Amino acid sequence: MLIKIDDINNDDIKIYKELRENAFRSDNSFIADSPKVVNLLLEGDLEIRSILATQEYYDEYLTLVEKKKIPRCYVTTKEEMGKIVGHKIHHNCMMHGIRPSLTPLEDLGDELIILDNITSSENVGSIARSAAALGVKSYLLPKSSPHPFNRRALRVSMGYASYLQTHIFDDIKLLIPALQELGYKVYAAEVSEDSSFLAEVDVAEKWALLMGHEGRGIAEDILALCDEVVTIEMQENVKSFNVGVAASLIMYQFQRKVSLKN
Repeated sequence: MLIKIDDINNDDIKIYKELRENAFRSDNSFIADSPKVVNLLLEGDLEIRSILATQEYYDEYLTLVEKKKIPRCYVTTKEEMGKIVGHKIHHNCMMHGIRPSLTPLEDLGDELIILDNITSSENVGSIARSAAALGVKSYLLPKSSPHPFNRRALRVSMGYASYLQTHIFDDIKLLIPALQELGYKVYAAEVSEDSSFLAEVDVAEKWALLMGHEGRGIAEDILALCDEVVTIEMQENVKSFNVGVAASLIMYQFQRKVSLKN
């Protein structure tokens, strides 16, 4: 049953304005927007608290919404949605859900992508989408990084961040040896004098790929903890790829090399 909004200041509705970008409530609430993202999340097993959408959205996707048995489905106009969130919007659907639980290190898969000091929500979302596409199902991020379920990151990932197991760590210098203890070979993506070319790397069956800050890269003391430093072959006078592009290229090549071994 669709619910018409009588008061945009009630708590159920205010959350759509409150949870911008990297904001979350203590109950792990998040907001997703745009039909493509919302519909993909509806197909998964996330807990959904409510949907805020126009009649046109429900007319097109009511069957999908009804399958999920969502407690509250609010219907309003696009103009009213803009008033609720506090700015003009270009889509006709938003969703309030609960982030999935974090995954312990020992329960992650054999292929990991790790971010160290990535500051851009767009990069977090882009790398999540690439990881999901390439079958790298475990995503490790520091507490200081944008979360894959913040609004912009989730939108950039097209919702595919929900396909990944997520682990949030406190200290990269403690994480790397912990992963090595669990049998992972840790590769750092960086341009350095002693780095191996990507085409020549003998990829371990159980691997973790570390991507560094968009501008500063990975610090020397962190590189020293890793098992191998990898760089992508490039034309002369070109310093580096965008971190999202680099992560995608390396994950693809790692997956390909491991599959050829098997």
